[in-house]
Amino acid sequence: MNEAVAPHPDGKDDVVRCDACPVLCRIRPGKAGACDRYANVDGILTRVDPLVITERATAQGADIVPFLSGSEGWNGSVAAPPPAATFVTGVGAGTTYPDYKPAPFIVASQHDGIDMVTVVTEGIFSYCGVKVKIDTDRHLGPEQSPVRVNGEAIGHVTTAEYGSQMLSLGGVHHLTGGSKKEGNVTCEALLKLCNKEAVTVQIDNGAEVVIQAGKPPVVNGKPEERMRVGCGSATIGIFAKQWLGHCDEVIVVDDHITGVLTEHQAGRFLDMRLSGIRVRGRKSTPGRYFQVAEPGLGWGGTNISDPLEIIESIDPKIAWPGLRLLMVSTTGEHSGWYVLDDQLKPQPAEMPQSVRKVVDRIAENCEPSLCTVLFMAGAGGSLRAGVTENPVRLTLSVKDRLTRVTAGGAPVYVWPGGGITYMVDVTRMPDNSFGYVPTPALVAPIEFTLRQEDYATLGGHMDYVVQLQDVLQGKRLTRQRWRSDNPWPIKKSGAEDQL
Repeated sequence: MNEAVAPHPDGKDDVVRCDACPVLCRIRPGKAGACDRYANVDGILTRVDPLVITERATAQGADIVPFLSGSEGWNGSVAAPPPAATFVTGVGAGTTYPDYKPAPFIVASQHDGIDMVTVVTEGIFSYCGVKVKIDTDRHLGPEQSPVRVNGEAIGHVTTAEYGSQMLSLGGVHHLTGGSKKEGNVTCEALLKLCNKEAVTVQIDNGAEVVIQAGKPPVVNGKPEERMRVGCGSATIGIFAKQWLGHCDEVIVVDDHITGVLTEHQAGRFLDMRLSGIRVRGRKSTPGRYFQVAEPGLGWGGTNISDPLEIIESIDPKIAWPGLRLLMVSTTGEHSGWYVLDDQLKPQPAEMPQSVRKVVDRIAENCEPSLCTVLFMAGAGGSLRAGVTENPVRLTLSVKDRLTRVTAGGAPVYVWPGGGITYMVDVTRMPDNSFGYVPTPALVAPIEFTLRQEDYATLGGHMDYVVQLQDVLQGKRLTRQRWRSDNPWPIKKSGAEDQL
C-alpha cells in the first residue's frame, strides 16, 4: 500500500491525493475517498479495511491485531512457519495502481520444508462480470433477453443448463460501454452479488428474480424450493420400475423433453401395454416429446396449469375404461391422478398411496434450489506487473501449474487459452471481499503462490519480499478460520487442487 502524502496542488498539505485507482481522489483529513476504501488519517493515505488472514487452526475470533504495510525489505531468509498455518489473503491488501508498483504484500513462508512466496494484492477489474446459475426449471425469460436493474441493462439470459437457468451479468460493455448510469448500476449490482447480498433483477418478457449467492431464488415473489430431478424422459427412466403395476400410464410434463412411460424405451423393456394417449408437441424418439407447451412458470417449466391440456388425443382402439393415468412434473411439485371413464375421458381421482410414494420420491431426489454466483475476471498486464517485471512469465507459470491462483484464499478455475481469465465461487471467499472504484470497476482480492526459486526465475520483485511473521506483527489485521472445503493454497505446485 502506498502511504506517501501527495501535496495538494495549491500547497494545502492537509489534503492527500489517493493513487490507488485512476480516479485520484483528493481526500481531506478524516474523510474517505469515493470508494470508501482509503482515507486521510493524520495526513497519511490509509487503507480503511483490515487485511484478512486465514488460519488452519481453531478459530481466533475477530480480534484486531496489528499488520504492516509491506514496505520493509526482506533479509533473504525464510522464517519458520508460525504455530498456526497462516495464509495472507488479498482482502484489504491494497492495489498496485498505477501498475508499475510491486504488489502490496509479497510474503515468504514454508510448506513441507519448501520455501514459498505468495504475492498478495487487490485487482481493479473493469473487465469483469458474474455468471449466475439459478436452480429452477421455471422459464425466467427468453434466451438473449436483457436482464435489468432499475431499468438499466446489466446483462442477459444465456443458454440454460440441465435443471438450471443461466444469466451472464456485467462485462466491460455494460460497465464502461454504455451510459454513465448503466455503468454505475451494473457496478453496484455486481458488487452486491459478489458480496453475497440480494439483488432484484427484471428480465425482459420474463420474470422478476431475487438473486443471492447460496440462497434460493425468488421468482415473481415466490421462493423456489427444488431443482428438477431430470428431464421428463430421465424421470421416466429413473422411476419406471417403481410405477410398474401401480399405473397404466405416466406422463412427466417438462418444458424440454416430456416423457410418456408406455411409449418410452423403459416402458417397452418392462412390457407395459401401450395406453393410446398421445401428447402434443414434436415427437423426438419413442416416449420423448419436445415443445408440448410454451415455456412458463407452470408445470415442468411450461405455461400450463392444467396438465390435461397437453393431451392431444386418446385412441379408442388402444385405450380402455379404467386406465390409470399419473401426470407429474419433474420436481414432483405438481401431480395429478386420473382414471379414464367409459367415454375414455380422464377423470380426477384420489391418488393411491403406492403412487404418492413415488411422487414423493421424485421430490426427495430433487436438490435444493440455489443461486450460484461466479465472479469472472481477467488478470491483465497491469496487475501482473505487480508480480514481475516480465508479466508474460507469470501467465506461463500459471499455465504450467507452477503458480497457484486464489481469490481471497478460495480456489479458482483458470480458463485455457491466453491470459489469466479466472472464475471463483463467491460463497467460498471471505465476506465482503469485494470493493469498487467509481471508474466504474470492481476491486477483488487475488493471490499468486509459487516456490521461491520459481518466483525468482520469473523475475519477481524479490527486494519486496517480507517474512510472514513480520506481516503478522503489523497493524489493522483480522484473523479468520480457514474454510475446510477450500484446498490449502501454499503448496509446491498449483496442479493438485486448482479447480
